[in-house]
Amino acid sequence: MAVGAAQDGWKLVAARDSDFHHLMTWFDDAPSVKVWGGPKFRYPYTAESFRADCYWGRMASYRLESPEGEFAAFGQLYKRYGRINLARLIAHPHMRGQGVGKRLVSLLLEVGPKLVESNEFSLFVYHDNLPALACYKAMGFVISDHPEGASMANQCYYLTRPVLSTTTIRGRS
Repeated sequence: MAVGAAQDGWKLVAARDSDFHHLMTWFDDAPSVKVWGGPKFRYPYTAESFRADCYWGRMASYRLESPEGEFAAFGQLYKRYGRINLARLIAHPHMRGQGVGKRLVSLLLEVGPKLVESNEFSLFVYHDNLPALACYKAMGFVISDHPEGASMANQCYYLTRPVLSTTTIRGRS
């Protein structure tokens, strides 16, 4: 389902098939891929492994476009532990520290309830990813107990926040 959102000229649109090639260039090393994609994301990657490891075409994937149409950020949504989980969130390397992450999260919070039925959002962030943690806290997320059986509890914070809109549409899970 191609649901999008817009804010001040910035647009969240469904990722295009060609986007993953561009997204692959945003990573320079294994640690940056791990922070973004998790410990099971392979590095070095090929186009095929990158596509497979980020569940391209099987998970709601979005690109944030600047008012000039630039590919500014990327993120995914899916149902996990009964919540709308935000995953693989990243701002373009040249746009970091400019509020792009907050714009991405804000628009994903708008789109999420249209795709996944839940009254809460969630996401995981590595303990040492302080810029991302600060961004998510500023967006209303709070550190919560890890769901039973969640992996990486010793490496990541689990953050949640309520869905503020009462409108949800059953979608992908």
